[in-house]
Amino acid sequence: MAEQRTLHLNAFLYGVGHHSAAWRHPDSCAERIGDISFFEELARTAERGHLDAVFFADGHSVDPEYTAGTTWFLEPLTALAAMARATERIGLVTTVSSSFYTPFHAARLLASLDHISSGRAGANIVTSMFDTEARNHGFDRLPDHEERYSRAEEFIDVLLALWDSWGEDALVIDRSSGRYLDAGDISRVDHRGRFFRVDGPLTVPRCVQGRPVLFQAGASDAGRTLAARHAEAVYSVAWDLPAAVEYASDVRARIAAAGRDPRTVAILPGLVTYVGRTEEEALAKKAELDALLDVDAAIAQLGVFTGQDYTGHDLDAAVADLPPVEEFTGPQGRYSTVQRIISSRRPTLRELLGYLAAGGGHATMIGTPETIADRIEEWFRSGACDGFNLMCPTYPASLDDFVDLVVPELQRRNLFRSEYPGTTLRDSLGSGRPTVR
Repeated sequence: MAEQRTLHLNAFLYGVGHHSAAWRHPDSCAERIGDISFFEELARTAERGHLDAVFFADGHSVDPEYTAGTTWFLEPLTALAAMARATERIGLVTTVSSSFYTPFHAARLLASLDHISSGRAGANIVTSMFDTEARNHGFDRLPDHEERYSRAEEFIDVLLALWDSWGEDALVIDRSSGRYLDAGDISRVDHRGRFFRVDGPLTVPRCVQGRPVLFQAGASDAGRTLAARHAEAVYSVAWDLPAAVEYASDVRARIAAAGRDPRTVAILPGLVTYVGRTEEEALAKKAELDALLDVDAAIAQLGVFTGQDYTGHDLDAAVADLPPVEEFTGPQGRYSTVQRIISSRRPTLRELLGYLAAGGGHATMIGTPETIADRIEEWFRSGACDGFNLMCPTYPASLDDFVDLVVPELQRRNLFRSEYPGTTLRDSLGSGRPTVR
């Protein structure tokens, strides 16, 4: 009999919570953002729930209009290296910008994390969003969308070549013969491309799991194509089930067209959950956070998402439809999600801000462990996803709720594991060890 397909679950760690007012809650851990033990505790909680991985996004500028002034972050690779020592099985995924890193630098850092964690490293490759980030790296502005994705394609090709520059048996360490390396099993890269020149080989031996796992999060046409060619897991944005099915169907078709098996790539939409032992308790948790929302900051953030100015808009008046996504030069995935919320719910500005307060328009499920498990199962069974990237409104409380209340219900339904299948992130994803190209 074929093994039953089960969910993949990641925890997207974001300060003290994805709700933009989470830091204002009297029980928040806002003062601990610079304390690595806080993130180690979150990783151990996720590991207690047998989640596949914890994940950090990354930005290269502080823009108060975008962040709403709510938080700041430790550098992710540094934090994950520390968290590796506090955990044993949970995957450790960071965001890496192909617009700002060189392939050699990224390959070396990620290979080192894979060795430090005994095979649990993953990387979400992005092209970055904002000119304010570019100006912290010596550029006046980001290149256009097409050029950023051309660079990302080459960036990934060189990453893979560097990780494969050491063969499986390159480290001999034979004291009696005096042979430390097999030079014939270590190869130069000799890459000469449009964006990069890299001789190689890498200065770090082959990774414990062969290569770190590649994630991708692009929602645009170019992002989906990049994911289809290279990603082993995809972070996506889907406000509702039809949007999730549409996205998953499109990306799986592109994966097949690229000559790969769609079943080997996990599609993981973001998921915001408010869990209560009763429906009323769950709704009260959301209402409590929404009441703390800084409306002016939320309006500024909405402006970044859409390129529209809502500062003079009546909070209780309906929001008009947005222009076509092709006219927007910012992050297109988030823009398309706001478009969908407006067209499907016809919200007032106040209601729209509430929808976006946690996760910026990702799927939101509010209820008991049973009702949330019902909806997770519906998405999973319909083919809309292979699991979720959890975007907890508050940390640690919302993650505790999911691990202690929802995970046991998913396990009871045989939808999620009760123990890790192995020691590496590839073991958890079932993606297999890659061979040297």
